[in-house]
Amino acid sequence: MTPSVPPASAATRLYHYPLSPFCRKVRLTLGEKRIEVELVEERYWEKDPEFLRRNPAGQVPVLRIGGRMLADSQAICEYLDEVFPQPPLMPRDPDARYEVRRLCAWFDGKFHAEVTRKLMGERVFKKLMGGGAPPDSAAVKAGARDIKTHLAYMTQLLEIRRWLAGNDLTLADFAAAAQLSVLDYVSDVPWHQFETVKDWYAKVKSRPAFRSILADQVPGFRPARHYADLDF
Repeated sequence: MTPSVPPASAATRLYHYPLSPFCRKVRLTLGEKRIEVELVEERYWEKDPEFLRRNPAGQVPVLRIGGRMLADSQAICEYLDEVFPQPPLMPRDPDARYEVRRLCAWFDGKFHAEVTRKLMGERVFKKLMGGGAPPDSAAVKAGARDIKTHLAYMTQLLEIRRWLAGNDLTLADFAAAAQLSVLDYVSDVPWHQFETVKDWYAKVKSRPAFRSILADQVPGFRPARHYADLDF
């Protein structure tokens, strides 16, 4: 049974935080499908009661669309792909769809835990959340080491595929680009050591869906000079 398609209108609202990779994954999906959305910045760590009513888990993103409140980035993106099927971001073939989901889980879970949380969490979010403790140098070193392992794995994939999950752009590319984009905001990606991944990221970065992300500005943290440069 095909789900009813909610109207994409001014009532579509995304509660997000600019440097959240999970929010960025949803923003990329919305942008790729040309769904207009109102962005509402949510400092989710402050646990505002109104926000907790929208998502008791206290996490962003939360998407209001068609009178519904949707949470969890992967669930949101797959929902959007089903109700707004063009352009498709999930393959129809079950094996190909499995590979997209596997890679989304890799970047949302493993990459985020081993890299993004250690680099952004220690260097940026500790300050944003008002913590007085300095960055954990051991965690930062581990993140800087582990990102190279992940980029090497991406290189292996991209040497045999046009995109991460196959020959077509999919949600897997957005999951990976979302994580890398927040790290690139603070210049934490060693692009010069991984030219294949850099070329792939340049293709994703040049898509119209990426424009609002490249315009992000977070008070207290200036983006890297090359961040919005398509020819970086």
